[in-house]
Amino acid sequence: SGYDRGHLAPAADMKWSVQAMEESFYLSNMCPQDKSFNRGIWKKLEEEVREYAKHNKQIKVVTGPILEEGLPVLGPNRVSIPRYFYKALLDYSQPSIKAIAFIMKNEHSELPLSHFVISIDSLEKVSGIDFFPLLPDADEIKLEKEKCYSCWESDKNH
Repeated sequence: SGYDRGHLAPAADMKWSVQAMEESFYLSNMCPQDKSFNRGIWKKLEEEVREYAKHNKQIKVVTGPILEEGLPVLGPNRVSIPRYFYKALLDYSQPSIKAIAFIMKNEHSELPLSHFVISIDSLEKVSGIDFFPLLPDADEIKLEKEKCYSCWESDKNH
């Protein structure tokens, strides 16, 4: 097909369990991704998020495709080929409560990750998904407006 079976939850994040690793290869965890996207900028983002997880007590990561009408399809099962993929991250532990989102076109890119940063509010508008609805309203309003890439980067350096 010319596309990779791109993981949404990366296989490299599942090394803690043989079962989790095997289950990461279910088709329900994959979407068609341009090879240079999957092996390039998307892989870079996955590695970056893995680093964030190492340097924060816990983070929540939501990943997926932006599904919309009229997407090209692949094969007899008519699997949609997303034009965009996203990750929404939330660190809801002290001392540095923060949130960030990324949206990337399903194509090769040499741009830095900071180029793809958007607020979770913006991602919610594009995707139609309310990402962290269980947060207290005041926190949700504040956090979902953020798009501070350097806030996440500074955690890696401590």
